[in-house]
Amino acid sequence: MLLSLVLHLYSLRSVLPAAVMLGSAPTYLLAWGAWRLLSACLPARVYQAVDDRLYCVYQSMVLFFFENYTGVQMYLVIFPEGTRYNPELTKVISASQTFAAQEGLPVLKHVLTPRVKATHIAFDSMKNYLDAVYDVTVAFEGTVDDKGQRKEAPSMVEFLCKDCPKIHIHVARIDKKDVPGERDFMRRWLHERFEIKDKLLIEFYDSPDPDRRNRFPGESVSSKLSLRKTLPSLLVLSGLTAGMLATEAGRKLYVKTWLYGTLLGCLWVSIKA
Repeated sequence: MLLSLVLHLYSLRSVLPAAVMLGSAPTYLLAWGAWRLLSACLPARVYQAVDDRLYCVYQSMVLFFFENYTGVQMYLVIFPEGTRYNPELTKVISASQTFAAQEGLPVLKHVLTPRVKATHIAFDSMKNYLDAVYDVTVAFEGTVDDKGQRKEAPSMVEFLCKDCPKIHIHVARIDKKDVPGERDFMRRWLHERFEIKDKLLIEFYDSPDPDRRNRFPGESVSSKLSLRKTLPSLLVLSGLTAGMLATEAGRKLYVKTWLYGTLLGCLWVSIKA
């Protein structure tokens, strides 16, 4: 009975960070709205400076949990495949491999076949503002089962529950002049980059040598933010939220902000889409 209780409580360990992060959203929205009104008569640069600071405070609070509660950092990654590789979606993987074979391209195991159209358009539009392209390969520890098969990448809840010990990121800098501008040449170049990714991931997940498994080649650098960069934001936003919820008027304002802010946000996303 006691063991069941302990296991149940352990399964709920993501509730605290999720509640704080989501619960502070209305506070941030109210603070932003108030500043928007107060700064209406001020120069745009003044509004922008404080707006950037407010956003930085909220993001620092989010990073507090990922850096100090879970030990995992966050990254935004754009995949030329158009979606994340999921070992459980066998039909997607099979279709990707079939497409590569039909196009005369090497079939990949741990990544999907990249599509060149969006990549080419993005590079062609931005090439005058770029110095280089960074090829980023991401791998997760703890995502191979007892049979040696890859599992799905960790979810947000699993990150907050510390189910992923480490995220490994391999970065290769490619000078702009080495990226082909013509679409057909870029198509081949992009697939070659993914062939390199595939070899890295085969070593990471499937290497028979334990010393080469769960690591990328090259020098390893551990990246972690200090507590002083994230804790103040957590305390400020949590304190403001708790103070608002302590009064009846504050609770009403909080609930209305949460409700109408969510509806307006959904409406805005629908319009932008």
